[in-house]
Amino acid sequence: METVLIIEDDPTMLIGLKDNFEFNRYKVITATDGEKGLNAALNARPDLIILDIMLPKINGYELCRLIRREKLAMPIIMLTAKGEESDIVLGLNLGADDYVTKPFSIKELLARAAAFLRRARAASEEVHEFGDFCLNLSARRLTRGGKEIELSPKEFDLLAFFVKKTGKALTRDEMLNAVWGYDCVVTSRSIDRFVTTLRNKIEPDTDQPLYIHTIRQIGYRFEPPEASTPA
Repeated sequence: METVLIIEDDPTMLIGLKDNFEFNRYKVITATDGEKGLNAALNARPDLIILDIMLPKINGYELCRLIRREKLAMPIIMLTAKGEESDIVLGLNLGADDYVTKPFSIKELLARAAAFLRRARAASEEVHEFGDFCLNLSARRLTRGGKEIELSPKEFDLLAFFVKKTGKALTRDEMLNAVWGYDCVVTSRSIDRFVTTLRNKIEPDTDQPLYIHTIRQIGYRFEPPEASTPA
């Protein structure tokens, strides 16, 4: 459940926004002035902030600037009764991601919020950590303790496929189709050799794999110890 922080001093508006976001299965935190909003943003680290401009104590512009100064990168959608272009530009320049002028359609606001959250999820999924490794999909880099581990293009693609399918039993055919494609002449035996090479680069002990587990008569399963530990 993703968390939305709503910072709004109008009680009626606040209740309406809170009810609608909760109805759409978001966890909602609220604040009625800029100081409380800043504390909530810093402590709760929400996934999205809905921010009114005209707030007591700290206005929305200053609050947006302070949030960004603290290196918080969650999307911020500003709400305001103002519609002047200069106000919109100011908010965006201070770090807001979007700007909605009152009165607005709650359906439109929810749709915009959902779109920002989808993009934020996609961005977060570009980097995967397991053990002391970090796999950056967009940069195509695998590092361990900050030091890069050299992988061939297909080794990287195979590891990326494993990581995206963490905890799932994968057949050799699934791996073949996902990494090499349907028309490739790579065989199941070739896949086993790639897995062996990959294990040599990431496993502390290849005789007792920590990450890539063999499933007899099926294929493999990527499951780091932390992924299989009950919550």
